Amino acid sequence: MAHSAIAPRILCIGIPVRDLTFRVEAVPERGSKANATHLAEISGGNALNAAIAMARLGGRVAFAGPMGDPQETSSGFILERMAAEGIDVGRIVRVPGAATPVSAIIIDASGERTLTIYRDPALWSVKLSDADELLACCQAVLVESRCGAFCIDLCTEARRRGIPVIVGVDRAMALADDLLTAASHLLFASEQVQETAGITEDGEALKRLAKLTPAFLAATRGPHGTIWLNEAGQLEETPAFPVEAVDTLGAGDVFHGAFTLRLAEGGGLREALRFAAAAAALKCTRHGGGLAAPQRVEVEELLRSV
Repeated sequence: MAHSAIAPRILCIGIPVRDLTFRVEAVPERGSKANATHLAEISGGNALNAAIAMARLGGRVAFAGPMGDPQETSSGFILERMAAEGIDVGRIVRVPGAATPVSAIIIDASGERTLTIYRDPALWSVKLSDADELLACCQAVLVESRCGAFCIDLCTEARRRGIPVIVGVDRAMALADDLLTAASHLLFASEQVQETAGITEDGEALKRLAKLTPAFLAATRGPHGTIWLNEAGQLEETPAFPVEAVDTLGAGDVFHGAFTLRLAEGGGLREALRFAAAAAALKCTRHGGGLAAPQRVEVEELLRSV
C-alpha cells in the first residue's frame, strides 16, 4: 500500500485514562462476586487509544488535553506509556488539584467489555495551547466527541485552515452540539448514531444527521462492518474482517485512529475505511485495549490476504 514517505502530523485531543482491566468468564450479577482470571493495568481513553494506533501505523502524533495534578500517580503512569509509543505530550495541560480519570473494565469470555469510569469535573476547565502552536504543520485533528466544550474553537480554526477534523463519537451527541457542524468527519458507533438521531436504524439515523451537518458520516457496527453515506447521499457498507475476537476494548478507537491516519496520508474514503477495518479487526484478536493496536506491516498483510 503506497503512502507518503513523510509521515503526517496528527493532533489528538482527548482525556487520557488509567485502565484497570479484569478478565472473567462471565460478568457477575448485581450484588455478587466473581474471581478474575487476569488483571492488567494499561493506559486508555478514546483519543489516546487512537493516538497509539496512529503512532504504530506510522503517524507523527501530538496529544493535547487535560490530565490531573502533577503530584498524582495515574498521570505519571500514563505519560510513561505515551512516551514509549513516541507520542508528543508537550501540549498536555496539568490541572492543579484534579485527578486523572481511572476506569475499571470487565472483559468476558466473548471479548465484550463492561466498564465504569471516574472523570474529575475539574478537567473540563482546561485551556488548551494557542491554535497556531497546536495546528502548526498539522495534517489532521482527531478529537473525542465529549471534548467539544474546550476544543470547539480550535476545531473551527482547523477547518478554516482546511485541516480535516475527525470526531470519534462513543456517546450520544446533542443535535445542537457545535462539533456536529465543526467536524469534517463524524465516526459514530451504531448505538450512538441511533441515540443521537432518535432513530433505531443506522442508515436512517445517518440520513437524518446529514440534514444537520455537511460532515462525512459513518457508523461502525463491530463484526457487521461500517455503514456510511457517500457524496451522493447514498448508503454504502464497508465489511468487517472476520476474526475471532478476544477483547473489543479500544477497537473503535483504533478504527478512528487508522481512518484518520490513512486519510491524512492522502487515501480516499473507501481506502481509509477498509484500512481502519483491518486495524480494528487485528486489535480484537489480542488483549490490551489500545495497547493491542497493530503495527503497519500487520495491517497491510491482512489487506493483501483478502
